[in-house]
Amino acid sequence: MAKPSERNHKMVLWICVTGLFMALNVFMSSFSIPVPGGHLYLNDVVIDTAALLMDPFSAFLVGGVGAFLGDLFFYPTPMFVSLVTHGLQAVAISLLSQRLLKKEQKLASVPALAVGAVIMVAGYTFGRAYIYGTPEAAMLKLPYQILQAAVGAVCAWLLVWKCGLKKLYQKSFQ
Repeated sequence: MAKPSERNHKMVLWICVTGLFMALNVFMSSFSIPVPGGHLYLNDVVIDTAALLMDPFSAFLVGGVGAFLGDLFFYPTPMFVSLVTHGLQAVAISLLSQRLLKKEQKLASVPALAVGAVIMVAGYTFGRAYIYGTPEAAMLKLPYQILQAAVGAVCAWLLVWKCGLKKLYQKSFQ
């Protein structure tokens, strides 16, 4: 059993890491890359990375609450869509990547990220159709949502598995 000081240290570390990822999500929500006919946001990189590293609750805070706050500060119309969509995306990725193939998390993260991408694309497509009152408006943004989901998934996988974030994260919490 861990000593109280060890538990306190881990709790403080958890709060700091979760807060850092939430702040990164808000920051990445604050700007976009203009592309013909729309904008490309890179906050999916942060959401997917956090979801691969963290437990489902932490992933929800980073993905859902972080995206909600980013929208609240910069573009409040879709903030509840972001809360639900990115929250579900992060929880699904976290659960699937850590529990699908416990011994092969690197391999399990691929379908987990794919499921997360589908959740994000579907959630924003339906959310936009509801918010703007027309499915056509949502369909115009669909290619950018798919691109955003794909870029987020690929970059997160590379950061976690090829750049060593998983080992660093695990070492910090041991």
